[in-house]
Amino acid sequence: MSTQTQQPVTIYLESNPNPNSLKFATNQMLVPEGDSFDYPSAEETKNAPLAALLFEKEYVDRVFYMSNFITVTKKPEIEWIEIQHEIKEIIKNFLESGRRIIDLKPADLVEKPNTGENAEIEEQIKNILEEYIKPAVEQDGGAISFHSYEKESQKVKLLLQGACSGCPSSTITLKAGIENLLKRMMPNDVKEVEAEGV
Repeated sequence: MSTQTQQPVTIYLESNPNPNSLKFATNQMLVPEGDSFDYPSAEETKNAPLAALLFEKEYVDRVFYMSNFITVTKKPEIEWIEIQHEIKEIIKNFLESGRRIIDLKPADLVEKPNTGENAEIEEQIKNILEEYIKPAVEQDGGAISFHSYEKESQKVKLLLQGACSGCPSSTITLKAGIENLLKRMMPNDVKEVEAEGV
């Protein structure tokens, strides 16, 4: 009978510009590279047992998974110093149990190709986001993804997740950083950038 040796789980905390979010980075890949999962409420955690467990704590407001980290957003009335150790232990114990943090079939993760009339412009926007924006946003415990493009108004809508959702500096990042970059790199196609669902 052989026994499988599992690597010990290490978790370290990283702060970010959102005072209500904290990034719990691990020494393991948690979800496939490039995928992210955002749980803005307990009702949406049907296939996410770790997020459901975290939402059992009344102070948890949102849970976000990406690559090797989990960003937890707390309710503003409690301080991180009071809860960060407990959250870290919940995550560590769950990961050490060997359970999967998401119960999805590979088919659920397949992105459908865009074949619409704006496909070329949308692909260019996605490439700029991927190369210039995503690495910095992910370092802060968040994610940004393309939501839609309106050709008539030349408006790009982006989805902000994780630490970016509800962050006081996300509007500045969106307008002063992302919008200016897209307008500079795609002057004939982009006039405005806004966040969807924030």
